[in-house]
Amino acid sequence: MAESKIIAIDEIFLYYFFMEFNSAADIQTEDLHIKGLKLIQNRKQFMFGIDAVLLSDFARVKKGNLVFDLGCGNGIIALSIAAKNDVNVNAVEVQKEVFELAEENIRLNKLEEKVKAFNLNVKDVSKNFEAQSADVVVSNPPYMKNQGAVTNENECLSIARHEILAELDDFIKAASYVLKPNGKFYLIHKPERIAEIIVSCSKVNLELKEMRFVIPRKDKEGTMVLMQFVKCAKPGVKVEKSLVVYGDDGEYTDEVKKIYGRDE
Repeated sequence: MAESKIIAIDEIFLYYFFMEFNSAADIQTEDLHIKGLKLIQNRKQFMFGIDAVLLSDFARVKKGNLVFDLGCGNGIIALSIAAKNDVNVNAVEVQKEVFELAEENIRLNKLEEKVKAFNLNVKDVSKNFEAQSADVVVSNPPYMKNQGAVTNENECLSIARHEILAELDDFIKAASYVLKPNGKFYLIHKPERIAEIIVSCSKVNLELKEMRFVIPRKDKEGTMVLMQFVKCAKPGVKVEKSLVVYGDDGEYTDEVKKIYGRDE
């Protein structure tokens, strides 16, 4: 009972902290159904979607691993991985206001000892971290190129969705830099960019080893792809059975419910 009161007080404090800078309609707290995690989100910023949840589940880490989350946003992937596993996570986020929200979420969930947030561009990872120090890297980077695309009027959302401050190559180079030999890089992206991703990764000794398409329904094409690369590995790819998000009844499939922790 005492612990629940402390958590409630923390939530109230964080709520009013953000009210100084945002209207009440902009802030919400989500129950992630993962190890009791809660996540403060700002509607003016990029709010997490199913891709972040699927990537945090797809990434396989071992006790004692050091994990990097490149482009961590509000911290959902870093927090999920840290809460489910006995690992440390370095979470890198370029946007200052989003980085600050990630820090608040780390404090809210009392994971300061496991998760450290850094306000950095992925281009600067090599200047701030030791090479070959990570066992695992995860990334849910911007999906769209910044080639005359119509960007959102909200700058924060535009940066999250488009390669404005860093390109796909920058995320891949940073991942390879921090990874140890045989370290794993987990990525989620759009299927139309698979060839580009594979070519870019091969240039920095990241070999595609596993791939899984995410399809909205069993009769639809993939809208996302989960990929695992291993540094300095031999060629050879395993294509997993597609992950179907919705069943015929319009509800999440049993697998997705399990990933969300709602299969009870």
